Amino acid sequence: MSMTDPIADMLTRIRNAIMAGHPMVALPSSKIKMAIAKILKDEGYISGYEIVDGKTSGQKILRIRLKYVGERRNRTSVIAGVERISRPGRRVFTGKQDIPWVLSGMGIAIISTPKGVMTGQRARQLGVGGEVICKVW
Repeated sequence: MSMTDPIADMLTRIRNAIMAGHPMVALPSSKIKMAIAKILKDEGYISGYEIVDGKTSGQKILRIRLKYVGERRNRTSVIAGVERISRPGRRVFTGKQDIPWVLSGMGIAIISTPKGVMTGQRARQLGVGGEVICKVW
Protein backbone atom coordinates (compact mmCIF):
# COMPACT_ATOMS: atom_id res chain seq x y z
CA MET A 1 0.00 0.00 0.00
CA SER A 2 1.43 3.37 -0.96
CA MET A 3 1.33 6.28 1.43
CA THR A 4 0.49 9.71 0.05
CA ASP A 5 1.89 11.77 2.94
CA PRO A 6 4.65 10.04 4.95
CA ILE A 7 5.49 13.18 6.96
CA ALA A 8 1.89 13.49 8.17
CA ASP A 9 2.05 9.79 9.08
CA MET A 10 5.21 10.45 11.13
CA LEU A 11 3.64 13.40 12.98
CA THR A 12 0.44 11.43 13.63
CA ARG A 13 2.39 8.47 15.03
CA ILE A 14 4.28 10.84 17.35
CA ARG A 15 1.04 12.53 18.44
CA ASN A 16 -0.69 9.18 19.09
CA ALA A 17 2.29 7.79 21.02
CA ILE A 18 2.36 10.88 23.23
CA MET A 19 -1.38 10.60 23.97
CA ALA A 20 -0.93 6.92 24.87
CA GLY A 21 2.17 7.68 26.98
CA HIS A 22 4.54 5.42 25.03
CA PRO A 23 8.28 5.93 25.57
CA MET A 24 9.18 5.21 21.94
CA VAL A 25 7.65 5.27 18.47
CA ALA A 26 8.88 3.37 15.40
CA LEU A 27 8.24 4.31 11.78
CA PRO A 28 9.69 3.72 8.31
CA SER A 29 12.80 5.83 7.76
CA SER A 30 13.57 8.40 5.06
CA LYS A 31 16.00 11.30 4.72
CA ILE A 32 13.40 13.98 5.41
CA LYS A 33 12.05 12.12 8.47
CA MET A 34 15.60 11.79 9.82
CA ALA A 35 16.14 15.53 9.25
CA ILE A 36 12.91 16.34 11.14
CA ALA A 37 13.92 13.97 13.98
CA LYS A 38 17.35 15.65 14.16
CA ILE A 39 15.72 19.08 14.49
CA LEU A 40 13.35 17.79 17.20
CA LYS A 41 16.35 16.34 19.07
CA ASP A 42 18.44 19.52 18.72
CA GLU A 43 15.55 21.68 19.94
CA GLY A 44 14.88 19.39 22.94
CA TYR A 45 11.47 18.03 21.96
CA ILE A 46 12.59 14.37 21.89
CA SER A 47 15.31 12.62 23.85
CA GLY A 48 16.82 10.84 20.84
CA TYR A 49 16.41 8.80 17.71
CA GLU A 50 18.12 5.90 16.01
CA ILE A 51 17.99 4.06 12.70
CA VAL A 52 17.76 0.26 12.83
CA ASP A 53 17.35 -2.39 10.14
CA GLY A 54 13.84 -3.73 9.61
CA LYS A 55 13.52 -7.43 10.39
CA THR A 56 11.13 -8.51 7.66
CA SER A 57 10.89 -5.77 5.05
CA GLY A 58 14.55 -4.82 4.80
CA GLN A 59 13.63 -1.11 5.02
CA LYS A 60 15.32 0.89 7.75
CA ILE A 61 13.23 1.83 10.79
CA LEU A 62 13.45 5.19 12.56
CA ARG A 63 12.95 4.83 16.33
CA ILE A 64 12.17 8.05 18.18
CA ARG A 65 12.49 8.21 21.98
CA LEU A 66 9.89 10.62 23.30
CA LYS A 67 10.67 13.04 26.11
CA TYR A 68 8.47 13.52 29.18
CA VAL A 69 8.74 15.73 32.28
CA GLY A 70 7.38 15.03 35.76
CA GLU A 71 6.90 11.95 37.87
CA ARG A 72 5.02 8.76 36.95
CA ARG A 73 1.43 9.87 37.47
CA ASN A 74 1.91 13.53 36.63
CA ARG A 75 4.25 13.26 33.67
CA THR A 76 3.52 15.28 30.57
CA SER A 77 5.12 15.29 27.18
CA VAL A 78 7.53 18.01 26.15
CA ILE A 79 5.65 18.17 22.84
CA ALA A 80 2.31 19.85 23.49
CA GLY A 81 1.20 19.94 19.86
CA VAL A 82 2.22 19.12 16.30
CA GLU A 83 0.55 20.54 13.21
CA ARG A 84 1.22 19.65 9.57
CA ILE A 85 1.18 22.80 7.41
CA SER A 86 2.22 21.95 3.85
CA ARG A 87 0.48 18.89 2.43
CA PRO A 88 0.74 17.13 -0.95
CA GLY A 89 -2.61 18.65 -1.97
CA ARG A 90 -1.74 22.16 -0.80
CA ARG A 91 1.90 23.17 -0.65
CA VAL A 92 2.66 26.17 1.56
CA PHE A 93 5.77 28.18 0.72
CA THR A 94 7.08 31.24 2.51
CA GLY A 95 9.59 33.94 1.77
CA LYS A 96 12.36 34.85 4.17
CA GLN A 97 10.38 37.83 5.52
CA ASP A 98 7.17 35.83 6.12
CA ILE A 99 8.49 32.82 8.09
CA PRO A 100 5.81 32.07 10.72
CA TRP A 101 6.34 32.49 14.46
CA VAL A 102 4.90 29.64 16.51
CA LEU A 103 3.32 30.77 19.80
CA SER A 104 5.40 33.98 19.74
CA GLY A 105 8.64 32.03 19.69
CA MET A 106 7.71 29.31 22.19
CA GLY A 107 7.43 26.69 19.42
CA ILE A 108 9.28 26.00 16.18
CA ALA A 109 8.38 25.91 12.51
CA ILE A 110 10.26 23.29 10.48
CA ILE A 111 11.05 24.51 6.97
CA SER A 112 12.52 22.76 3.94
CA THR A 113 14.83 25.27 2.22
CA PRO A 114 17.34 25.05 -0.63
CA LYS A 115 20.00 24.88 2.13
CA GLY A 116 18.35 21.91 3.85
CA VAL A 117 15.67 21.24 6.44
CA MET A 118 15.90 23.68 9.35
CA THR A 119 13.93 25.62 11.94
CA GLY A 120 12.24 28.89 11.08
CA GLN A 121 14.66 30.79 13.31
CA ARG A 122 17.68 29.36 11.49
CA ALA A 123 16.08 30.13 8.10
CA ARG A 124 15.58 33.76 9.22
CA GLN A 125 19.25 33.96 10.20
CA LEU A 126 20.37 32.60 6.84
CA GLY A 127 17.86 34.74 4.95
CA VAL A 128 16.17 31.90 3.06
CA GLY A 129 12.56 30.86 2.62
CA GLY A 130 11.05 27.55 1.65
CA GLU A 131 8.26 25.07 2.24
CA VAL A 132 6.75 25.13 5.74
CA ILE A 133 6.60 21.45 6.71
CA CYS A 134 5.10 21.64 10.20
CA LYS A 135 4.84 23.50 13.49
CA VAL A 136 5.79 21.99 16.86
CA TRP A 137 5.11 23.46 20.31
